[in-house]
Order: sequence, then C-alpha cells, then structure tokens
Amino acid sequence: MKRVYNFSAGPSCLPEEVLKECAAEMLDYQGTGQSVMEMSHRSKFYEPIIADAEAMVRKLMNVPDNYKVLFLQGGGSTQFAMVAENLGIKTGKAAYINTGVWSKKAIAEAKKLGVQVDVIATSEDKNFSYIPRVEKITGDYDYAYICFNNTIMGTHYEYIPDTGNIPLVADISSCVLSEPLDVTKFGLLFAGAQKNLAPAGVTLVIIREDLIPDECRPGTPTMLMYKTHAENGSMYNTPPCYTIYVLGKVLHWVEKNGGAEGMGKRNREKADYLYNFLDNSDFYHATTEKGSRSLMNVPFLTKYSTGATDEASVAKEKEINDKFVKEATAAGLVNLKGHRLVGGMRASIYNAMGLDGVKALVDFMKKFADENK
Repeated sequence: MKRVYNFSAGPSCLPEEVLKECAAEMLDYQGTGQSVMEMSHRSKFYEPIIADAEAMVRKLMNVPDNYKVLFLQGGGSTQFAMVAENLGIKTGKAAYINTGVWSKKAIAEAKKLGVQVDVIATSEDKNFSYIPRVEKITGDYDYAYICFNNTIMGTHYEYIPDTGNIPLVADISSCVLSEPLDVTKFGLLFAGAQKNLAPAGVTLVIIREDLIPDECRPGTPTMLMYKTHAENGSMYNTPPCYTIYVLGKVLHWVEKNGGAEGMGKRNREKADYLYNFLDNSDFYHATTEKGSRSLMNVPFLTKYSTGATDEASVAKEKEINDKFVKEATAAGLVNLKGHRLVGGMRASIYNAMGLDGVKALVDFMKKFADENK
C-alpha cells in the first residue's frame, strides 16, 4: 500500500527510514532476543538507549553542561503546571504573552496554582493571527513565558524577547529542532514529542540547573518536581521507554540530514513554497500575518471563508471545506481539516514531511481551485 502524505498537527508523520528501522528491530533489538517495548528500563540493554537520546539532544541543540535534559511524561499540558509549581516560588509572579490556545491554557493553570499572572501582551485582538512584539521584559517576575510556535493559529516567534535576569520559559512542542535555537537564551524549554521528535508519550524538558528548586510551591506532588527527575536521570519511575528509543532514532536522522541547520533550510524551503502559492492565489489565503508565520503549521482559507455569519454563507463555507478535505484524502493527502477556531484547512509540515509532500498538496490545491471557482 502506498503511504499517504500526513499533514496532521500531531501525532504527526515520522521519517520513513526511522519507521523501517523500528520495524526491523521490533522482535529482536540488536541480538537481545527481545523488543525495546519489553525491556527493563534499568537493564544493561536499555541504559545506552536513553543515554544516547540525551547525548543527541545535547549535540543537536548545543545544550550547555549547566542544563539538565529530562524525559518526562504528561505532555506539554503537564508542563503548564510544573513550570508554575517549580519556578513561581520567589515573588509568586510571572509574565505571560498570550498568543492563543496553548498560552491561554498555561495561563489558566498557573493562576489555578496561585501564581500571579501578568499578561503583558496579547494578539487576541486579531484572533491570534500575529505575534506581539515585546523586545524587553522587565519586572520582579519569577519567570516569563511564551509559546514559541502556535500549532492552531500557525504563528511563530521570529525573535526572542530580552528578559535580562528573568528566566524565559518557552513551549517549543511544535517547532523543536525545526531550526537552530539558542538554548542559552532560555531558562527552560519543553516539547511534547509527538510533532517533531517521536510518537506521543514523552516530553522533552531542558532546564538550567540553578532553576531546579529544592522546594516547590506547597503541596507539589513528588512527580511534578523537576528535582525528582533531575536527580534520577529521568528514571524515578518507569519512563516511556519505547518512545525514547524512537526519539533517539529520529535525532540520528536529523543529524544525518544536517542537524538543526539542515532542518531549518529544509523547512524554510517547504514553507516558502506553500506560502508563496497562497499569497499569489485568488482562491486561497493564509490566515497568519507576514513576520509571524510558522514554518511548521500553515492554516489557510478559501475565498468562500468571508467571515459572514448568515446561514447561507456559513453553509457554503462548510460545504467547500468538507469537499476539499474529502477530495484531498482521496488523493492521499490526509489530516488537512483546520482547527475549529480558525476554520478552513491546515497543513502541518513538520521535519519529516518532504518537499514532495508540499508540492503534491499545492498541485492538488491548484486543481481544486480550478474546479470550484
């Protein structure tokens, strides 16, 4: 069976080369007579796997020695709480920039845990279609928080705010290793793996050691303390062993394809190809403003998405969107339905998506436009 082009926002497509390697080792990992799925996480066979995954993260992201690399569970959503519980303990105040759904969820979680949240900027006035420009953040904040790439709205920071001595925290779930990123500009980075790193199940956390507190906010569970995992090499409890194994293979694939620099070049080429088509089309348009556009997630609308709320207009828009998704799926281009907050369609073009997939999408979009004008 021919594989489809998978434009899912997550879990997303993985490099075919990695999938084949995993399949070949499924029943017998390197002569052990067992699958990595079955191994004890404390066995002599598994220890090199997690050690290699950490080493590759450090190498590809240039992680300094004074940062811990952790493999945790609970996804990015659990990090909303862990960040607040571990970092919001001195003044109890934090600065957040609100750029959409995931920022709003992080803000709500911090408030629930008693952190005083100051929303210092927001793009809500234009349905989060741009990134606010906040060059410098000052104040007596325990940390400042941003979502670096917004999967739903398709926006991305093209700059890093200057926070001085305030630790900068960033959710990089949907853009990790999509381009070079200076880790030293941040106090903490986290990424759910299911977009650019591995199947769902493991969350990568990179945290500067001096930010790991001995005591968190009162009542913090043991499993939500960074110290717990940092002191136990991410093995306080059983980690998501198989997902970390796949993550390691993906990282070696990234290295073979030029590392973060190679991914950046590859992703810029794909995104430019798609955005250039959208910007020159009289049938489609991108929803995000230039200067804030994601390389990873590209939402777009048709000419029938006018914003009108009368029954006939809404019905016509739904009809054309449903038709697009159905016909695209039949053509082997899957998971293109847009998020309900944006509407239309969305193409997620993560690291593992090749330029051939983007070209196939654009060819289909041209044909669909011609047939539905």
